[in-house]
Amino acid sequence: MTRNLRWVVAVVIVVSCLVWTLEASEGDADPLYKSCVDQCQKTGCVGDTCFHQCKFFSADGKAIDGPWYMQEPLYLRWKQWDCQSDCQYECMMTREEERKRDGEKPTKYFGKWPLKHVYGIQEPVSVAFSALDLAIQFHGWVSYFILVYYHLPLQPNRKPYYEYNGLLHIYAIIVMNALFWSGVCHSRDVDLTERLDYSSATVLAGYTLVLAVIRSFSIHDKSAKFMVTAPVLALVATHIIYLNFYNLDEGLHRKVIYGVGGVELVVWGLWAALTSHPSKWKLRAFFVSSILTTCLRMLDFPPYKGYVDAHALWRAAGIPLSYLWWSFIRDDAVFRTTVLLKKSK
Repeated sequence: MTRNLRWVVAVVIVVSCLVWTLEASEGDADPLYKSCVDQCQKTGCVGDTCFHQCKFFSADGKAIDGPWYMQEPLYLRWKQWDCQSDCQYECMMTREEERKRDGEKPTKYFGKWPLKHVYGIQEPVSVAFSALDLAIQFHGWVSYFILVYYHLPLQPNRKPYYEYNGLLHIYAIIVMNALFWSGVCHSRDVDLTERLDYSSATVLAGYTLVLAVIRSFSIHDKSAKFMVTAPVLALVATHIIYLNFYNLDEGLHRKVIYGVGGVELVVWGLWAALTSHPSKWKLRAFFVSSILTTCLRMLDFPPYKGYVDAHALWRAAGIPLSYLWWSFIRDDAVFRTTVLLKKSK
């Protein structure tokens, strides 16, 4: 009965998050905003702020003849800020200041809340938290590597006894790759960085589901592993191909990530409730924290002070979760190595 109650509480929390999600109108449909952007692209200025690229680049980003010394250096063009992007950002910030003075609430532009840029970085807080999470993941991976290869007994062939060792090394590479491209996308959200971010996140979601099933059910048989991996691999490949070659649909991508993540949470939750693992409290803490973190990802509210939005908070919440994950993995490696050594004697 207690376990059923826990599941009910978890479901209520997730549903509450969905209910609390805010809706916002599209600010890019505002006539004043559209007029500002059109005027900026013609004059290159919004109020006292002017953009030199509007003089040498058309609205679609194509170069127009102009003095070479006036154009942006090649090493800075990675940001891909052109006349249209600069005009849209400055008009958005100007319009939001006007709305604030008139007592109106912030609104979304092109489906996203207005965030203040720092040195050309679109979402500086999210970038910082992504980088910190990547550092924690790298630290966890290195500490795990040192444990299994230098502190735990090895087999005669110099391989670790821990049977999930290879899966964990692959996981570390995949998760760090996903965090890297997430940070890049938050720095400058263009078509290429968005595709790389979505594709990397899809691979990570699929792989962590496979890892959850294999570890939770202690699957060792190769044919059984293939049966688990094949359908997930097919889903991941289909979704990535669809996003990159048919339609980069953010709404569909969210549904796929939430769906795969939901199944993964159910698997970890069942194992956490039933296992007699010596570090089961860490697994249970990881499960509960993952649910709460998912709630943050589903929330949607205007950015605090123009910098901190729900996505940034979700990135921040992932940092202690990453530390807890690798802490459990190290404990699991010690536990399984001890069990296998006893069986071999």
